[in-house]
This record gives sequence, C-alpha cells and structure tokens, in this order.
Amino acid sequence: MSLVALVPLVVGLVVAVVGLLGFLERLPRNRFGGVRTPATLRDDETFRVGNKVAGLPVAVGGWVGVVGGGVALLMTGAATVVVAAVALVGTLAIAAAGGVLGHRAAEAVPAPEPELPAGCKGCQCGGCDIAKSVGANVAGVGGE
Repeated sequence: MSLVALVPLVVGLVVAVVGLLGFLERLPRNRFGGVRTPATLRDDETFRVGNKVAGLPVAVGGWVGVVGGGVALLMTGAATVVVAAVALVGTLAIAAAGGVLGHRAAEAVPAPEPELPAGCKGCQCGGCDIAKSVGANVAGVGGE
C-alpha cells in the first residue's frame, strides 16, 4: 500500500463531505469548512446560499479524489504517484471552481435593509428620512 495514494483519498473524502453538507444546507457557518469569502461570510443567509450553490461541484471534486486515490491504491510503481497527483489536482481544481460559483451566488444575494430604531417603526410622523440622516439618535428630532 502506498501512502501517496492515501493523500487524495483522505482529502477527497473531507472535501466531498463538506460539499455534500453545503448542498444539503446542513453546513453551519464556521471558521474552517465551506466557501469562506467576504461575500459568503456577510451573514448566515449568504453563507447558506453560497455553500448550496458550491456544494455539488465541491462534492464531485471530492469524489474525484476518493476514486483517484482508490485507483492509485490498486496500482504499483510510478503510476501510483501520477494517478494520485492527477486525482489531487483534479479535486482541488473542481472544488475551487465550485467555490467561485458559490462566491458569485453569495454576492448576488441582496443585502438586508437596515432596520430603523424602535421609535421610528410604523409611525406616521414622516420623520423616517430624518431618522436615516441623523442615525440612531432620533429622540431629539421633532420632539419625539
């Protein structure tokens, strides 16, 4: 058994699991796994959308590594290293392409509208434009 063949197998398995969790929307926002760009980390919704879109290509990339590593385990000689290297490069390339798709999907999610301070919600005073220009300190505006 060649240890070189285990690298794409193990890396592919981890990548496939992360991709599958992202596709199934079961991947929580975290510090380690999934598509982690400024766009996807904006909030929980963009992380979910970005990793759902990236999930299928990332999982496929992971399975390329698993299958390539499995084939390399069955081989002997220099061919083992070549097959393992091709499987690892394929895994990383496909996963990176999926990450780009996820990033673009997260960028397309509109930013949530900022909420007005509690004193301005639903009032008919017409001061909401003032609230946006003044900020959170609207208590002194118009005698409110």
